[in-house]
Amino acid sequence: MDSSLTRISAPFLLSHTLLFNHPLSSPSLICFSSRTHSKRLFNSNCKLGSSKRNAHDDRVVLDEKAYEAERLRLDAQARDSMAETSKREMETNSEDDPKAWKWVIRKRIWDLMEAGNIAQNPRPVHHRIPNFVGASAAAKMLSGLEVFLDASCVKVNPDSPQKQVRFLTLSGGKKLLTPQPRLRTGFFSVLESHMLSPSTINEACTSVGVAKYGKPIGLDEKIKVDLIVIGSVAVDPKTGARLGKGEGFAELEHGMLRYMGAIDDSTPVVTSVHDCQLVEDIPVEKMLIHDVPVDIICTPSQVIFTNTNIPKPQGIYWDKLSPEKLAQIRILRELKSRIERETGQKLPCGPSEKLPPTAQRRRK
Repeated sequence: MDSSLTRISAPFLLSHTLLFNHPLSSPSLICFSSRTHSKRLFNSNCKLGSSKRNAHDDRVVLDEKAYEAERLRLDAQARDSMAETSKREMETNSEDDPKAWKWVIRKRIWDLMEAGNIAQNPRPVHHRIPNFVGASAAAKMLSGLEVFLDASCVKVNPDSPQKQVRFLTLSGGKKLLTPQPRLRTGFFSVLESHMLSPSTINEACTSVGVAKYGKPIGLDEKIKVDLIVIGSVAVDPKTGARLGKGEGFAELEHGMLRYMGAIDDSTPVVTSVHDCQLVEDIPVEKMLIHDVPVDIICTPSQVIFTNTNIPKPQGIYWDKLSPEKLAQIRILRELKSRIERETGQKLPCGPSEKLPPTAQRRRK
């Protein structure tokens, strides 16, 4: 199969060089140290996990059970709220609603996967990037791609169906860049095989493992991402149009990496899905400017080169970003403030929306 990709030739415009001074360094971060490297975990406001001090030294030990329990609680809250949102928007059934048609397709795929027992834990797959039977086979397909073999740094989403992709990235000696779940505890974490032992690589591919072994980075990090692996609910193999679970974090992550200069139009975007997630009814003309298209689709049975001609997002589209979303994500607020200081101009803001309580930071 021809591995060449048709890419968008629009120039990469980096209008603002962002040099944050350790944006993740604040009183709300607790430092974790080990023999080889240090880690930070957002703890005081979000309370994602608790910690205790080792009596023999200054190390702070991650309470893994508490961390995972809190993560699951917040994720459940988010799914409940997204269920309410999808029901409300589908009931409007308005052609003018830019989101209603997306929920119709998502629900169809989620229902199909559950009914056909294609879904894997965590279940139900509704309001998730769905885990699926054959996810490891799709990951193996992905690992054979030339763009993966040639990549030094791979950005992979933190969802369950891409866990094997994260494992193959680390075990292949590549740098893994993975976002904090829903950007709630920070921004991205970097993991490399030299940080890990053979017995800890598998754990490092989980949310708790990222907290234990990953190195948090900020927007000042000088990093080049060679490949983006993104999760999907549905994707059109003919156009590369993709639907996520509806929260927009993949788009925000892509936009922030763009501002950092870590990616550009030529950075390939790959998704791994089950064959039943391939659809032909995503209307390209209704896709929004910040929606991220995919260049390559890997399923358990095939590799598809979409040759997409959908333009990739050029950054953060502030006029599409609601004040509620901005209030939930500290790294976005820091980015906005920095650009406004540099330009002397106030950036626009999008319309208000009701959001899941997941990313809202609980105050003491």
